[in-house]
Amino acid sequence: MSKDVLVFCEQRDGALQKVALELLGKGKELADSLGQKLVALLIGHEIAGQCQTLIEHGANEVIYVDDAMLKDYMTEPYTKAMTAVLNKTSPEIVLMGATTIGRDLAPRVAARVKTGLTADCTSLEIDAETGNLLMTRPAFGGNIFATIICPNHRPQMGTIRPGVMISPLPNKAAKGEIREFNVPFDESDKNVTILETVKTQKESKDISEAAILVSGGRGAGKEGFTALKELADVLGGQISASRAAVDEGFAEKDRQVGQTGKTVRPQLYVACGISGAVQHTAGMEESELIVAINKNPSAPIFDVADLGIVGDMHKIIPKLAARLKALA
Repeated sequence: MSKDVLVFCEQRDGALQKVALELLGKGKELADSLGQKLVALLIGHEIAGQCQTLIEHGANEVIYVDDAMLKDYMTEPYTKAMTAVLNKTSPEIVLMGATTIGRDLAPRVAARVKTGLTADCTSLEIDAETGNLLMTRPAFGGNIFATIICPNHRPQMGTIRPGVMISPLPNKAAKGEIREFNVPFDESDKNVTILETVKTQKESKDISEAAILVSGGRGAGKEGFTALKELADVLGGQISASRAAVDEGFAEKDRQVGQTGKTVRPQLYVACGISGAVQHTAGMEESELIVAINKNPSAPIFDVADLGIVGDMHKIIPKLAARLKALA
């Protein structure tokens, strides 16, 4: 019989990824709804020292698989390890981050344990009547939300976008069980060889981790993004964009906010020349303070904004940046 909620806690170079802690928070909520345990799964090499952190963030139990072959992420060894754990523990629900690793690993594991997978979820709830997991995600290019269930197979698996869930505060006094799970590996499991790992230094950090975002839409235009960058620099923030602006080539894809981009929760979100379609607001409406600048007083962005300025952003942004510089 299937039971418990299991969260795959992604680590890279021994460091837990933020999405792992976010999923523990949501996983704990789902496990409590079902009256079950929250189990954290950690896979890697020399990663046992991270287990207590997972306990402190809500896990009742931590299962870790430690092997030299798991030092760097490779599809086949990680798939074998996770499949072995799922076959042994038979969880009710499995949650994974919709990261490059999660998107590679999740479908392969789902196929091997013969279950379905809902990718890029933005919402997770338990159906009070059936106990099934309701997995909601954008569909048809982000034009609608689809809620998907997996009633006939277990586990119910989903990948969740980073930044959608909120990380729980750590409880240093938390107690839980930590156990190692041994998986026998051999050279045949190593279907690729990593010759070199090349790490590039990004000019700016991930927008999902930024405290301040200055975001532009199609209305900003190419020149407008130069002014937005100046304002972001004055505020100590980062540039982000709507899908329309990215499609026009005003910003890179990794700067996109919304259903088909990234979900963000900054302390300050300044939306400039963004109309406020639901596809965009779904990715930023949880920001602590939203300031909208748009020349259309009926723009939907004002419905989610804490402060709205009706006017031409091309005139407002340079003046705002200049005033902030003077106050610095």
